Amino acid sequence: MTNSELEKAVKEFGQRCSHISTIYSIGKSVNGFPLWVIEISDKPGKEEPEPAFKFVGNVHGDEPVGRELLLILANWICDNYMRDPLVKLIVENVHLHILPSMNPDGFSLRRRGNANGIDLNRDFPDQFLPWNDDEDARQPETKAIMGWLREIHFTASASLHGGALVANYPWDGTQDKRRNYYACPDDGTFRFLASVYSQSHYNMSLSKEFEGGITNGAFWYPIYGGMQDWNYIYGGCFELTLEISDNKWPNAEELPTIWEYNKMSVLNLVASLVKKGVHGRVFSSDSGRPLPGLITVKGINYTVKAGSVFSDYHRLLVPGERYEVMAAVPGYKSKATNIWLEEEAMTVDFILDPEITSEGTLLRSMCDCNCGSKSRLFWEEYFLGVHFEVYLVLIVFLAFLCFLLRRRIKFNLLKHGQSPKRLVSI
Repeated sequence: MTNSELEKAVKEFGQRCSHISTIYSIGKSVNGFPLWVIEISDKPGKEEPEPAFKFVGNVHGDEPVGRELLLILANWICDNYMRDPLVKLIVENVHLHILPSMNPDGFSLRRRGNANGIDLNRDFPDQFLPWNDDEDARQPETKAIMGWLREIHFTASASLHGGALVANYPWDGTQDKRRNYYACPDDGTFRFLASVYSQSHYNMSLSKEFEGGITNGAFWYPIYGGMQDWNYIYGGCFELTLEISDNKWPNAEELPTIWEYNKMSVLNLVASLVKKGVHGRVFSSDSGRPLPGLITVKGINYTVKAGSVFSDYHRLLVPGERYEVMAAVPGYKSKATNIWLEEEAMTVDFILDPEITSEGTLLRSMCDCNCGSKSRLFWEEYFLGVHFEVYLVLIVFLAFLCFLLRRRIKFNLLKHGQSPKRLVSI
């Protein structure tokens, strides 16, 4: 498909499957082509306590197979929603976002980079290249992805590439810039997710080049400024880089076969967000209000943030192991629980108690403060700010009046031969 044909296909899909989808754009390419996204869910466009997954295709302009397969995937889900249990599970329990082409300009030019000749998979801020952190210096397509992750709390994602047949996982680069295995904190989880894709594929797991059809990016060949590492570090999103075709630009007649080889892989990868890991919500014990907590696992140096609206978290982990999971919120006592994670997902909710100060008052976290309106914050600053001295004098004056009143009552009681009763605070 040309870019105009892709745009038409996306919009036609939105009309045909409006009951489970919505269409939107996250920005524009250098040449002004919209970066169209298809969201698929039983409640598209609405925030729910469910995990979100994104597919990104055509990161490199000369690797178009991904953009074709993602349109086929969207249509296949639409056609099989009420007929296939796995598709039904995905639609009703995941918010799936599909960006068929991140690099429409590069596609039209039949080259790897965008219209400015920049490789978009080398354009993201990188942990080993501090000078690369200036977002304003990024390409518009890169900035669109970065802004996308600020808007939507994605649990996991995958980008589709061509030129090999393997599921690639972080880290993509190394500290010393040399080629060797460089594991991220969630190395075990990433190996598991990559294997979900590889083992579901027709022949990826049979690879003679990559054991099990998976590889650590830095062990394959180091890159810097990649989207995969950035998603994990800065976006809180577990991303895989999927090489789905040895031939970067195969004949169109081969697409149905490539789709059949990858169909169960893409479906099982998305479904793993629901079928695997630990899921739950974080609440306050005193108000019952959801708390946007931080979820950590002992022994894994990585923090997962709960959602800001429903405080739901979705922590992907390797099944068949024991974990200590902890929830923390400023102003509340942290709680930890030990779990044995079996093959199926587990639900663990956390109810946190407010911290108590030495004076016996409750500490409130930032999330409590932010729940109020701006007007409440204004009045708090007004009364406790510039007029603090006036209120201090008033409090001292009232305390003095109370002291005089107590003395008068005591005097009257003694005058009538009665002893005062002791006041007990319960």
